[in-house]
This record gives sequence, structure tokens and C-alpha cells, in this order.
Amino acid sequence: MKVYHRNLTSLVGYCNEGDEMALIYEYMANGDLSSHLSGDSNTNVLSWEGRIRIAMDAAQGLEYMHFGCKPPIVHRDVKTTNILLTENFQAKLADFGLSRVFPTDTGTHVSTVVAGTPGYLDPAYHITNRLNETSDIYSYGVVLLEIITNQPAIIKVNESTDDERIHISRWVSSTIDNGAITSIVDPRLQGGFDNNSAWKAVEIGMACVSPTPRKRPSMSEVVNGLKECLAMELARNNHGRLTNSSLDVSTEISPLAR
Repeated sequence: MKVYHRNLTSLVGYCNEGDEMALIYEYMANGDLSSHLSGDSNTNVLSWEGRIRIAMDAAQGLEYMHFGCKPPIVHRDVKTTNILLTENFQAKLADFGLSRVFPTDTGTHVSTVVAGTPGYLDPAYHITNRLNETSDIYSYGVVLLEIITNQPAIIKVNESTDDERIHISRWVSSTIDNGAITSIVDPRLQGGFDNNSAWKAVEIGMACVSPTPRKRPSMSEVVNGLKECLAMELARNNHGRLTNSSLDVSTEISPLAR
């Protein structure tokens, strides 16, 4: 209850009666991000602008935990089911059950038993048991790639068998070689996005999931990069509105056919 930020779910209170124990958080009308990305339905598809705003909200929540809290806090379980959405689709990080304080005065990391969710778990942390903020950055990168592609963290290569699976970062890496951003971005968007914005977002996501922790960007750098992505998409949208407005005006003032 000492930690408060617009992109972190607020703890309202708790219940501890007999065998009933519960934490009570603010109500999030649109559920979790995962439910808005899953499936092949073409109804209620999140726009590219909406996706970037959600990604930026989540990034700002993590940025606050890493830089705004004293001492810093590592979430340890960043994933799409732990990003909740308000009625207006503002994103907030949730579920801090695995979070750990990161004491900066004791060095560059804290040694701890590995915890997290397969697919989102930082391989470097899994191997060394050394936890710091770069582990959150890896998990966030997986989430960002999910937001971009509408693919799960672990992708089935062959739907007829569970044996063939590939991590989303490898899938994106192999798809990049094709050179077409439309091969990476969720096809349900039907090209409704700024290409430069999409490439920038992919670049950020892939940097976050770098196998080498020191090569990953900080969450502040991620936030700044996503602001650029949003600016490019807004410029595209504004240009479209201006073009349509010009067409409307020209139609209104055109003389009637005689």
C-alpha cells in the first residue's frame, strides 16, 4: 500500500476471516490483456494505437517500480495475464506476489530461488539465480512481442503435435528475415498501422529479450522508444483525418453536374 502509480493496480484492502484470505484490488472492467489478444476473431480487435498505449502504460508501471521506488522493486512475473485494463483500456500491472525488493546497496543483483512463468522467464536468471531489473525487462519484451504479433509466448509449430514448440522471440527473429512487417504484426489489423512505428516496436521488443542482460534497454529507454512509436502512429492517423476532411470539403463545394 506504500507503492502507488497510475499504471499499478491499487490495493483496496484485504480479507482475513477464518479460512478466508484474500487481497482486494481496484476493479478493472476490461479484464486482462491476454483475453484481448487470444483467438482469431476479427471483432473487437485492438488497434495499433491502442496496443502501443497499453504497452507504454505497462512499461511506465515497471519504470516506476525500477526507478521510482526506494529501494527498487522487481516484479518477477510480468505477463499478459498480469496486465489488467480499465474501462478506458488504461493498462495496469497486477499480481505482486512474486515481487522482490532489490537492495541497490548490496551489489548488482540478489540471489534468489527462480520463480516466474515459462515463456516469460529470463533465461539468464533461470541459469544463475541472479535477479535484477533486467529479468523484468526480458519478460516485458515477451509481452511486447505478443502485443505486436498476437502470438503466444510459446508457439506451436505444428498444431497436430505438442512436441514442436518455439519461443516467440525465435519466431519473430526468423520472420524478420522475410523483410515484411506485415508478416510479423497481427494480421487482424489488416495493415492498419504505421510501418515505421511497427518496426520500432519490434526493435524494442527484440532488444528487451536479448540473451545478454547488459544489452537490454532500461525501462526508461523502452518508454521513450514507445513514445516515438505512438507519435508516428498518431501522425499517420492525423494525416488520414486531414485527407478525409479535404475530400469532404472538396465534395461539398463541387458544383452540381448540369
